Amino acid sequence: MGDPAGIGPEIAAKTFANAKAYEECRPLLIGNASIMGKAIAITKSDLKMNVIDKVEDARFELGTMDVFNLDVENPDAIQFGVVSAVAGDLAFRVVKTAIDLALSKEVDGTVTGPIHKGAINAAGHHFSGHTEIYAHYTKTKKYAMLLAEQNLRVIHVSTHVSLRQACDAVKKDRVIEVVHLLNDSLKRLGIENPRIGVAGLNPHSSDDGLFGWEEKEEIIPALEVVQAEGINAEGPVPPDTMFALAKGGKFDGCVAMYHDQGHIPFKVVGFNWDEETGKMKSVKGVNITLGLPIIRTSVDHGTAFEIAGKGIASPDALLLAMNYATKLYSTKNL
Repeated sequence: MGDPAGIGPEIAAKTFANAKAYEECRPLLIGNASIMGKAIAITKSDLKMNVIDKVEDARFELGTMDVFNLDVENPDAIQFGVVSAVAGDLAFRVVKTAIDLALSKEVDGTVTGPIHKGAINAAGHHFSGHTEIYAHYTKTKKYAMLLAEQNLRVIHVSTHVSLRQACDAVKKDRVIEVVHLLNDSLKRLGIENPRIGVAGLNPHSSDDGLFGWEEKEEIIPALEVVQAEGINAEGPVPPDTMFALAKGGKFDGCVAMYHDQGHIPFKVVGFNWDEETGKMKSVKGVNITLGLPIIRTSVDHGTAFEIAGKGIASPDALLLAMNYATKLYSTKNL
């Protein structure tokens, strides 16, 4: 469901009303039934709810949303568009329940709606995002975030840290680890011999040391290791050109050195603002956590509190995230 005060419930309702959601999997919504009832009403959907507390009681029928219900003392205290600790606590419990169900193999994969980091932390759950919650509760040490939309697939050496910390995180061993995670995941997505572009950290990939030393001392040595293993990786590619090359088809996947280096070009491709209507025309893109023992994909947009409860949020990214989760499940033994 994501944060119950954001657009998560609304895009979930729209997704479960769409026949495409049932073509590849048997979807189950983890959340609060009262809030989902409001979301269904907002979207003017004919969806019915089957409220359950065990996966085995789900019907998986188009037209009926199976809701694995998590109670909240006063659901009316959660208002669309309002950040609160109550909403943050419910959002956290929803994520934790999804992880538990996947670890116990009661579900085959998990797809997460957007959460609000401030709300979760206000509720006493001190994590910087979904990725870190999943890593903690699955006891995963080696993991990374992969973003996917059209030809652009981007993995990150670091994500939710300060820019100063991100520079310090560019280390040979971490770059090797991330290239391995990307290469393996691209193969699982059906690409036999992935072509990987590895970005530099500094402008122009440092121009042979004029603008920094990380390329020479960390990134190039990492590339030499993975290339010797037979991985088709190229770099360090100047980041201001690498993503344009990838969008055009030169690379099947890219390694970004830090959060915004990868997220900005990715969202330029997937997010489309319409000035006439004053809202996003489409919001596409999937966030996949690699390295986990369970499948986790997510929308790669936020809670959008400014439009929550208005019935106008697009479910495109959620449908795409479900599609990627089923692809990863179908190739889980590769």
